[in-house]
Amino acid sequence: MKELNKKLAVIQTELKAKKSSYNSFGKYYFRKAEDILEAVKPFLLREGVSVRIEEDIIDNNPVPVIKSTAILSDGENHIDATAIVGVDLNQKGMQTAQQFGAASSYGKKYALGNLFLIDDTADADSTNSGGKASQIVNKAKAKMNDDQWDKAVKFVSKGGSITAIESKYTITPDQRNLLTLQEETFKDLNK
Repeated sequence: MKELNKKLAVIQTELKAKKSSYNSFGKYYFRKAEDILEAVKPFLLREGVSVRIEEDIIDNNPVPVIKSTAILSDGENHIDATAIVGVDLNQKGMQTAQQFGAASSYGKKYALGNLFLIDDTADADSTNSGGKASQIVNKAKAKMNDDQWDKAVKFVSKGGSITAIESKYTITPDQRNLLTLQEETFKDLNK
């Protein structure tokens, strides 16, 4: 087991998973489970390990809850990390399979992130705009209407950042407090 811990430590310190997807609402880049899996592949043969993900539905009341477990194994021993994600069955514009797929993707990403100690700090590759940012003129921030507020709450409850919302809208201290509660709830559910 000591040898597997060393191999995991090597992967954790050397792994660089790019943020290849863009959220146009929040105007930020993010990584998916596929980005992490692609980044870990070069380590598999070199370190003599494999990675797999197992998923189980662990609850159905009041909503289905998926437990995703990312497992690193050397064939004899294994180390795992989990993430718990609820399935939003009220998400408009999605069929049930898509709702489960979205929750599954989140769970996989966070389980892998927990296993490989991937944080969400910005890195130079994911935030580099090639100098174009200085050419963009900031528009005055607008106050949110009710529809925008609902979207902001949903955005934060799925892991979006309050900073992204504040970059686009002016929010009151009370609104910020409510969004912070949503953000903390999301983090607690995804530990």
